[in-house]
Amino acid sequence: MLNFKNIALRRGARVLFSNSTFTIHKGQKAGFTGANGAGKSSLFALVRKELHLDEGDFSMPPHLEIAHVAQETPAVTSSAIDYVIDGDQELRRLQAQLQLAESLDNGLKQAELHAALENIGGYTAQARASRLMNGLGFSAAQEHNAVNSFSGGWRMRLNLAQALMCRSDVLLLDEPTNHLDLDAVIWLQDWLCKYPGTLLLISHDRDFLDTITDHIVHIEQNKAEIYTGNYSAFERMRAEKLAQQQSAFQKQQREIAHIQSFVDRFKAQATKARQAQSRIKALERMEVIAMAHVDSPFDFSFAKPGKMPNPLLTLDKADIGYGETCIIKQAGLSISPGDRIGLLGPNGAGKSSLIKVLASDMQPMSGKRQEAEALKIGYFAQHQLEQLQVDESPLWHLQKIDKQATEKDLRNFLGGFDFQGDKVLEAVKPFSGGEKARLVLALLVYQNPNLLLLDEPTNHLDLEMRHALSVALQDYQGAIVVVSHDRHLLRSVTDQLLLVAGGKVQPFDGDLDDYRLWLTEQKKTDDKSITENTDTVSRKDQRKLDADRRKKHKPLFDALKKAEMAVEKYHNEQRELEHQLADPGLYEASEKERLKRILDRKVQVDKALDNAESAWMEAEEAIENAE
Repeated sequence: MLNFKNIALRRGARVLFSNSTFTIHKGQKAGFTGANGAGKSSLFALVRKELHLDEGDFSMPPHLEIAHVAQETPAVTSSAIDYVIDGDQELRRLQAQLQLAESLDNGLKQAELHAALENIGGYTAQARASRLMNGLGFSAAQEHNAVNSFSGGWRMRLNLAQALMCRSDVLLLDEPTNHLDLDAVIWLQDWLCKYPGTLLLISHDRDFLDTITDHIVHIEQNKAEIYTGNYSAFERMRAEKLAQQQSAFQKQQREIAHIQSFVDRFKAQATKARQAQSRIKALERMEVIAMAHVDSPFDFSFAKPGKMPNPLLTLDKADIGYGETCIIKQAGLSISPGDRIGLLGPNGAGKSSLIKVLASDMQPMSGKRQEAEALKIGYFAQHQLEQLQVDESPLWHLQKIDKQATEKDLRNFLGGFDFQGDKVLEAVKPFSGGEKARLVLALLVYQNPNLLLLDEPTNHLDLEMRHALSVALQDYQGAIVVVSHDRHLLRSVTDQLLLVAGGKVQPFDGDLDDYRLWLTEQKKTDDKSITENTDTVSRKDQRKLDADRRKKHKPLFDALKKAEMAVEKYHNEQRELEHQLADPGLYEASEKERLKRILDRKVQVDKALDNAESAWMEAEEAIENAE
């Protein structure tokens, strides 16, 4: 249990939050949200005892094992898998003691330490670490590469794997998806849903928060307040508070009317029907959530593109790759005005390379890239941030694009991206990653392209900016091709998915939930292939061994399946009860008896879920030990 009572925290003269009281109970999964700089990371530093409160009290039980993701990775030569295993500090301590006992030939101590290692699953540590690395996108061969051979993004994945390796009571994750692709995000989400400890999570990924969290701690106006339920439940509750603001309500209505007008104009046209359906879905979501964002500092939109030739851009039998290595063969693609394409595919399959070829940032190895004469591309990629002139201001960057515009007009435009006052005149160099990403997007929007190529545009952006971007893209009338690990963005702005995998680019017949199933099947196929290629046992003998194994451990597998079903059942019921408890109407006098029944059932379900999760962990541990 983590208790925060009347806490206040300052950074210099600035108050981050004050007079804030909330409690996070054992086993809860709390998401922390709020604007950049609101104090989310400072709260994590407080839990890790790196900061001290200015006012109030913070307490937690003694001797808790707290895991977090290190921000720096030492350039060591040890293997990646050994680095990950280092996250289990108790394992490393016991191994060191065992090595000492062996050097002293102390048999009794050795036996004691072997038993301790068995008790903590020390002999399955290598397998656990390998599974973590595989889930985060590392190949089996990369496990034995030196840590210092990996790039910065992959070292951050190693740090994340090391934190997950720790058998922690409390896990602190600050933007864990920033360096991950969609496949790794989906894997991490599933892992965290099963994590038995207390989770504190900072994330700007709405789907990620929705699936994992059961509480939201939101920081705004110098106060931290806890809400029961996931992020969508929080948005509904916050929207109810804000709905009383008439100006906010009117703004929401204008946004809804804007999208509705597109639907009304084009839903009867066959060529526009799919786009109209996409906006109808967006409208349904918007009516639920937009009110929670009415006080957003961001307000911008794309102007209608000038010329819209058809097609805008085509690829014909294009081979794409680097040097002598071809990663996509014979790609064919035609992009027309109004197309809204999302690219899916495993890490390294070539999604970013395809976008680079479309943007003419690299040339195909063979085949043709044909663009319309009036094509005007807006290209966003992470390296675009590095091309900003760091000694110049946001205003300077816009003036370079449009020398005729007045300073007043440019300031007003930059204000829509929350560059206010003197901020528009400050040098870009000290800007955060989020501020630089916003500036690059502002420059892109200002140039009024008719084709947007977006490669992970939401990295570094907070939830409010992501929401504003998705609203702007929903109303954009040009064509879009996007790669993103933000599933909410993909659902909101795309109506066609292409799968980049196995050296091909082809339509994906399904939605993002189907893609998750496809990934699961691919992993099974890959695992089977690895087994067939590396195992010297004949297939017939292997089948016999597998059958004997299943027969021998059947009671354990049955217990695991039963426990998993119980966890899912009680977890779903718990979320439903929390959703009911989030309804303000439940606390009216006439609902007193119903409230009591729900609270009583909540206590029963919480206890049942704890028991089921314990049974699940014990069953999984029993299988690991048995094997």
